[in-house]
Amino acid sequence: MVLFKLDALHPTCLLICFCDLNLPSFFTMSATGTHFFRLDCSVLVGHPRGLGSSRVACRFIPSACHQATPFCCFVHSLYVFMGVIGGLDLGGNILQGKKVRRIETCTNYRSYASRVRKLCQRRLPHLAEQAISDMRSEGLIPDCSVYSAVLLCYARNGLLDRASEVWDEILYSSYVPDRQVIFELVRSYVAAGQFGKVKDILDQLSSRGLKWLPEVYAEAISCFGNEGQRQLMEEMHQESLSLGFPVHSTTSDALIRFYSEFGSLEEMENAYGLLRHNRHLIQEQAIRAMALSYIRRGKFYRLTEFLRDVSLTRKDLGNLLWNLLLLSYAAEFKMKNLQREFINMVEAGFDPDITTFNIRLTAFSRMSMFWDIHLSVEHMNQENVTPDLVTYGCLVDSYLDRRLGRNLRFALDKMRLDDPPVIMTDPLMFEASGKGDFHSSSEAFMEFSSDQDWSYRKLVAVYLRKHYRRDNIFWNY
Repeated sequence: MVLFKLDALHPTCLLICFCDLNLPSFFTMSATGTHFFRLDCSVLVGHPRGLGSSRVACRFIPSACHQATPFCCFVHSLYVFMGVIGGLDLGGNILQGKKVRRIETCTNYRSYASRVRKLCQRRLPHLAEQAISDMRSEGLIPDCSVYSAVLLCYARNGLLDRASEVWDEILYSSYVPDRQVIFELVRSYVAAGQFGKVKDILDQLSSRGLKWLPEVYAEAISCFGNEGQRQLMEEMHQESLSLGFPVHSTTSDALIRFYSEFGSLEEMENAYGLLRHNRHLIQEQAIRAMALSYIRRGKFYRLTEFLRDVSLTRKDLGNLLWNLLLLSYAAEFKMKNLQREFINMVEAGFDPDITTFNIRLTAFSRMSMFWDIHLSVEHMNQENVTPDLVTYGCLVDSYLDRRLGRNLRFALDKMRLDDPPVIMTDPLMFEASGKGDFHSSSEAFMEFSSDQDWSYRKLVAVYLRKHYRRDNIFWNY
């Protein structure tokens, strides 16, 4: 505390000044009363604490001109002193020097961070790392988002050694990366065959006790399953169970997909039972994998039981379950069951799509049920369902198999023959019923002459010429 006598302010006043690095805030006491003043300081040179330095420009601003008791003066002096120490003036505002320095620091950091992200998006990780070095040289510490951008850039470009170094730096800096960053890093390591690195990542994250660690285990199990690494997948699954983690839906789906392709039906059904036991809903990819496994093994009755167990009333899967049910009956030519389930599907509120109609048309075509074929085509027109190459193939094959090619034009006159050929049918149908002769030949024509503008009319004409010449014998002497 310094006492000054300032006759310029008042004939008999004393200045009690609390100084902290030449930033005084003061009040005056005189015989007539106490007058409060404050200094408006514009800091020119910063200080590590942001409180200014010896180079200040000051001007006096009367804060109040009222009478006060000595006790009030003492209390206000303490308030002023704490305001100076904390970097605040009497109005509670941040000092200009501290504010300017913070703004400059934030601006520099944001510009560097934006530069690093842009370089990573352009797949220039080495320049991004140089930008990080420039940040450190200016006293700026990169945060986790900057490190994560560089990490993903290295991983996506196949530079996994450099990605491992950045990962270690993230851990040493006590940052917690985002789960999506970890997922992509795990996928990159698994795709490159570095399975040990995945195990190291899981061990490092286990020591941190993250809440979403079970999701990382589920992602690792899924990646191992997609790569066909059965032993690693099962070991990782057992390790997650030993840690007390609940069975994640992603883990169950991964087990189902793996056993449907590489395992037996019993193993696949056990994995499905595990998913049901944990009250998870089976997802579309797992349903398709199980259905494909049943179809390839010809177990259509077990496929039907599985679909009913999943529940045919699920709306989130569209017509997938109903189409598979119809396919299981069409593959074994159970026409009455096929027709009955189609009616149940419509009554349940599901609108038939192109796959639904083509499943029925394929069965009708091979059974030469021409009346049902024409009814299905009329139903498609009423539902505004656009026919595809499979639909035309069912019509053409059914007539030519019965040597009724001359009547084919009556069936095709109601179709859109000038449309470009497309295939919109679910590929699972071809696993059960295969492709017709017209369908296979048309794909070969379009692949051989890809530069030609094909239409259904041209495909039918070319196929008919090929069909009529099939029985002709050409002798080459």
